[in-house]
Amino acid sequence: MDLGFEGKVALVTGAGSQIGFGKEIALLLAKEGCDAVAVTDINLDDAQKTAEGIKELGCKTIAVKADITVQAEVDAMVKKVIDEYGKIDILCNVAGGILHRDNEPLEVQKGEIWLKQMSLNLFGTMFVTQAVLPHMKERKYGVIVNIGSGSTHQYHMGVGMYAMSKTAIDLFTKQLAMTEAKSGIRVNCVAPGPAPTNFGRALREGMPPPTEEQLEKMKQMRETMTRTMPLGRIGTQADIANATVFLASDLTSYVTGQVFHVSGGSVM
Repeated sequence: MDLGFEGKVALVTGAGSQIGFGKEIALLLAKEGCDAVAVTDINLDDAQKTAEGIKELGCKTIAVKADITVQAEVDAMVKKVIDEYGKIDILCNVAGGILHRDNEPLEVQKGEIWLKQMSLNLFGTMFVTQAVLPHMKERKYGVIVNIGSGSTHQYHMGVGMYAMSKTAIDLFTKQLAMTEAKSGIRVNCVAPGPAPTNFGRALREGMPPPTEEQLEKMKQMRETMTRTMPLGRIGTQADIANATVFLASDLTSYVTGQVFHVSGGSVM
């Protein structure tokens, strides 16, 4: 099936993790026929690994280092991609993370973590979109797919700025879709459920490796989570990549402003 990616240039943020959504999305865009897929991450070495995988598929690519919470770095990164390929047709805002533990009481949470969480998940996405948008508007064509989260509908996880930042992504998606529809730009959001990625790695920074007891507890938690999923399993990177690339394709040319939950039925 032709997804309409011939001649298209895509930019995928957060594409450095080798077990993350960003890498899988970038590779699938390349497999499905994009002319070029640029990747960016705060870790350039990891982004270059993803770029090598894209090259092996016969697709053009560059890897660019950027901290999406720093507007100047974002602007420089987008300029480099535009200078290299002349345009950006597809933007996949994947970069993000969780910086606090579930069910942490509000009274012990730290304000600086709230600010970092919003900066990473919301403002970072907005900075990249803001930098790309004028180029899309000039050409009267563009597709933006943001990565949200099923946590926006899972209140048992406790009061968390992560879920709030992702709720803001849902609203940002809908508002941007409305304001830019006449510019020929579609904006949608994929909201993943649980999946085995490095998403919460920031929570483990500075901590010793888990003990056998902790590993066993984590295994039991995963098994419990799997049993509670309506479809009987947690998600994979491919599940999220398939949905993202579908929304980025011409097959969904009449779809905009939607939040598409890919969560095994945990959100309905």
